[in-house]
Amino acid sequence: MQSTMNNIKNLVEVNNIVGEPIVTPDGQTIIPVSKLSFGFGGAGGDSLGGSKQGYGGGSAAAVKIEPIGFLVVKDDGVRMINVAPPAKNGVDRIIDLVPDVMDKIESIANTNKKTD
Repeated sequence: MQSTMNNIKNLVEVNNIVGEPIVTPDGQTIIPVSKLSFGFGGAGGDSLGGSKQGYGGGSAAAVKIEPIGFLVVKDDGVRMINVAPPAKNGVDRIIDLVPDVMDKIESIANTNKKTD
């Protein structure tokens, strides 16, 4: 079990969640972002009766790393580009729309400042 936990610990490092930044020729920085899920279980038992005595045990672990998007850093700010499947319910759709709505509000505010 200790060996399995050490291997999981090696997988759960920041470079597996937030990847190495990539700088494009036009000056943008792209940072890959992933989601990490893992599970661990173990069981064991003694056989105390009958003609066969002994111990049995086992453990299992699973790790899943899936890309969820990219952070794009430009001079004018930071955007998240999702690669996950589209939202399945109303709340998820609203959460996905928040960055776009904020960008539009900021654009309108900047336009109003210029006209004043």
